[in-house]
Amino acid sequence: MKRFIFLACAVLFFSVTQAQSEDELAIRNTLNEQMNAWNSGDLDRFMQTYWQSDSLMFIGKSGVTCGWQHTFDNYKKSYPDTVAMGKLDFTIIGIKRLSVIYFHVVGKWNLTRTAGDLSGHFTLIFRKIKNKWVIISDHSS
Repeated sequence: MKRFIFLACAVLFFSVTQAQSEDELAIRNTLNEQMNAWNSGDLDRFMQTYWQSDSLMFIGKSGVTCGWQHTFDNYKKSYPDTVAMGKLDFTIIGIKRLSVIYFHVVGKWNLTRTAGDLSGHFTLIFRKIKNKWVIISDHSS
């Protein structure tokens, strides 16, 4: 009986860690997709990684922006062309599961541009909505 319980616990542990690994991989893939879209000059594709909701929250140097469309409009205004966009690179500092449907991500961003490089840090909250991981909160500075 003890052997059965041990095996059952081992299988459950493996299933949970496997799911966490798959979810973390999906989030890393989402961030890579975001970086690739940016580096292709495709803000439309870049924004697909965000929650398309009025409840999306973006916090940047100008303060708090609520809503997907407002966030998109701010990106278009700040980065009107590929020269202004430059090339984006992320360094992930940490990814932590908060619950079955939430992850917390901390990292560094760097823009290499002819107009001068920019860099900073970010904190993202990801939520799994309709079986897809999306950013619901972004604090970039």
